[in-house]
Amino acid sequence: MTFISPSHLLLICVAAIWGFAFVAQSAGMDYLGPHSFNAARFLLGALSLVPLWFLMGKKRLPQGRTLILGGLAAGTIMFGGFSFQQIGLLYTTAGNAGFITGMYIVMVPIAGILLGQSTNLQTWSGVILAVLGLYSLSIGPDFEMAYGDLLELIGACFWTAHVIVIGWLSRKVDAIGLSICQFLVAAVWATIAALLYETPTLIDFQGAWLPLLYAGVASSGIACTLQIIGQRKVEPSVTALILSTEAIFAVIGGWLLLGETLGSKELLGCSLMLAGMLVSQWPSRKRPEMAAQG
Repeated sequence: MTFISPSHLLLICVAAIWGFAFVAQSAGMDYLGPHSFNAARFLLGALSLVPLWFLMGKKRLPQGRTLILGGLAAGTIMFGGFSFQQIGLLYTTAGNAGFITGMYIVMVPIAGILLGQSTNLQTWSGVILAVLGLYSLSIGPDFEMAYGDLLELIGACFWTAHVIVIGWLSRKVDAIGLSICQFLVAAVWATIAALLYETPTLIDFQGAWLPLLYAGVASSGIACTLQIIGQRKVEPSVTALILSTEAIFAVIGGWLLLGETLGSKELLGCSLMLAGMLVSQWPSRKRPEMAAQG
C-alpha cells in the first residue's frame, strides 16, 4: 500500500492553504478592520463556491427549510468564530492563532460528552497534552493568559460548536449549498458589525485585495474543492489527522512571510498541542468506516 497517495497530498495542500490563511488574515488588517475584512472574505467565499455547487448537479441533496435554518445557525456561529479569531490576530501571532484555533480538535470530543457521547483514553490523553501545551504557549509568569490568545481560545469554542452543528447538518442537506448559505449569513453579520464599529473605504479594500483574495477564494472555494476530492479515498480519522497540521503551516507562514519567531517556551507549547491533536485523532487498530460521500 502506498503511504502517501494523491488523496493524501490533496489534503496536505488543504492544510497548507488553511495554515497560510492566518498570514493573509493578519496582513489584511494592515488595511482593514477585522469585521470589514471578514465581510469581504465571506462574500468572496460564497461566490467562489457557486461554480462547485453547479458542477455537483444531480449529486446535490434536496434543499429546503433545513438548509436555510441550518445555514443561519452555522453562519452565525462561523461569524462568532472568525470574529474572535480575526480580532485576536491584532494581539497575537499567526502561529499562536493557528495552534490555539486547532484546539477545537480536542474540544469537540469533550463537547460530545455533554451531548451524551462517549470518549476514550486516547482522546483524554490528547486533551491533557493540548491543555499543557496551551499553558506553555499562552500563560505568562503572572499566570494570566495573553489577551490575543484568550480571544483565539474563545474562537476555538465557537469552532467546536460549528463542527458539531455541521456534523449534524451534513447528513441532511447539501454540503456545498450549506457552505454558501453559511458564508452569506456570516457576511451579513460581519457587514453589520463593520458598519457599527468601523469606517472602511474603497481604498482600504483595494489595499487588502491580495489577502482578501487568498482568504476568500483560496481558503474557501479552492480548499473546499480539494478537501471534497481528497476525502473520497481517505479514512475520516486520517483526514482529521492531516488537516490538524494546519497549525504547523500557520507557524511556517508566520515565520516566512511575517518574520514571526517562537521562543523555547512557545515551541514547547506548540509541540505539546500538536501532539495532543495527533494523539486524539490517531487511527485506532480497528479500521473506521469511510465517510459517506454525496
